[in-house]
This record gives sequence, C-alpha cells and structure tokens, in this order.
Amino acid sequence: MDIAYIPSPSSGVIHLGPLPLRGYAFCIILGVFVAVWYGNKRWIARGGKAGTVADISVWAVPFGLVGGRLYHVITDYQLYFSDGKNWVDAFKIWEGGLGIWGAIAFGAVGAWIGCRRRGIPLPAYADAIAPAIVLAQAIGRWGNWFNQELYGKATDLPWAVKISEGVNREAGTYHPTFLYESLWCVGVALLVVWADRRFKLGHGRAFALYVAAYCAGRAWIEYMRVDEAHHVLGLRLNVWTAIIVFVLAVVYMVVSARIRPGREEIVEPDRETLAKGATAKDATAKDGEDAKDNEDAKAGTRKADGDDSVDADADADAAPAKNV
Repeated sequence: MDIAYIPSPSSGVIHLGPLPLRGYAFCIILGVFVAVWYGNKRWIARGGKAGTVADISVWAVPFGLVGGRLYHVITDYQLYFSDGKNWVDAFKIWEGGLGIWGAIAFGAVGAWIGCRRRGIPLPAYADAIAPAIVLAQAIGRWGNWFNQELYGKATDLPWAVKISEGVNREAGTYHPTFLYESLWCVGVALLVVWADRRFKLGHGRAFALYVAAYCAGRAWIEYMRVDEAHHVLGLRLNVWTAIIVFVLAVVYMVVSARIRPGREEIVEPDRETLAKGATAKDATAKDGEDAKDNEDAKAGTRKADGDDSVDADADADAAPAKNV
C-alpha cells in the first residue's frame, strides 16, 4: 500500500509564458516583496514614512544576497573547488545555496548604509522589519522544495516529502525540513509581533527576539538534516552557529533593556531636520530642548508678570505718600 507523502516538483523551473523562472529564485523574489510590503506597514505604524523601507532595501537586499552566497560557498567550498568541480558554479545562485547567517549579517550592513543616508537609527528600523524578514525566510524555504534539497532523515510519516533519484541523492521519502523551518518562521513572526505589541520593544530588542527564536528552531531542524555538512565536536557547523548567535541575541536583549529601556520616540526625522544633518536621535533631543525652552519662556513670563505686579503695588503705595 502506498503511503501518503508530499510530492516534489518534477522540475525546478516555472514557466511564465515564454520566460523560464527557477522556483528557487521565484521564492526568493516573492519573499523580498512580502518583506518590503509588510515591513513598510510596520515602519509607518512606528511613525516612519511610506517608502523608506523600499529605499533602504535597495541597499539591504543586494548585500544580503551576496552575504548569503558567500557564507554558503565558504562553508561548502568542496562543492565548488574540489577535484572534478567547476568553480564557476559558485556564481550560479539560482541553483540554490544561500546561508541565512551571511544573508542577515551582510544585509544588516546594507541596511545600516541605507539608514545612515536617511538619518534613521538602525535598531528602530530592525525592530520594525524583523517579522517581515522572518516571513520572507518562510517563503524562501520553499525554494528548497523546488530543488529537492535540504531534507531530513528517511521517514514514512504522512507529511514526508518524496525525493526522486538525482545527483548526490537517493529516491525515497524524507522529513520535509524545509517545511518545518517554514512553519517555524511563521511562528517566530507571530511571536515577535505579539511581544512587540505587549512589551513595546525598542532599541533592537524585537530584532534580537526574532534572532533568538529563529536560532532555537534552526538548531533542532538542522540536527535532522542529512545533507553533507562540516561537523565540529560531533555537531553540524550550523548547529554551533545557531547556539552562539542565540546566546548573543539573548545577552543583547538583557543588556539593552537595562541600558536603554522603553522605545524610541522618533524613528525618522522630517526632511528639514535631515537636510540640516540631524538624525532621529538629534530630532528627539531637539524636541526635548524645545520643550525646555517653552518651559523657560513660561517661567520667564510668570516672573515678569510677578515683577510687574510688585512694581504696580509699589507705585500704588508711593502715590498717596506724595499727595500727603
């Protein structure tokens, strides 16, 4: 009797009329679109301006793609630079192979450049787009389904994915780790949105929560995979990476909450303030100075009124004396 399973696509290419589009690339593009759309909505809700997320993504996305590919090529160099391999394949990103660790690290550099050009604090921007990024990851993972890669151990569970015979893979049914990670990412997005609303996370803590939660799931999902990988002390390299990054994210949340509690009041300065070279932090300080000046002005007015009253009383007392 045949068991139930998730079928794999017979081809990793989607044809849009006469134009061929690889399923892996399609998932990446769709993920980026969703991230920009949802990130823009959250940024506006935080007090930012429409279009800012798209402008900054012009820097962040290319940096992220380069970083993700570099991480993959460096950690799996044997796939491209060993005997019998063609090093040119290292540039064929459409065939799969993006390391999320490199993508986030380099993407953060690109986002920092974009934020700096607009006078925006990177932590506030990262908090706004954190759920959007992890949703993009959830969509992007389906690209592995199109390529029939990154599956887990063999299983006969009804949600197993069927893999066909191919290069470096045997036909059979396996744990769909791409599906597990996709669902985990959706859960992480919901967690970050809830925690951000409940606790008013700021100064990069929503982003740190996303990183920590993602790493927690990635560690056990990575442990299930059977594809070739480097091992350190008996664990896959990505498991160690997830553990280390998880610890760093948790430490950041704790330290940040003590040093800078609360949430940023202003996340994006107006054009006039930006034209003068001020950042959002400067704008916040300026608002504080303006408020102080207003209080000083009011105090001065009250003092002046008080002095005038004293002078009037003195004149009134002096007038009868002169008449006498």
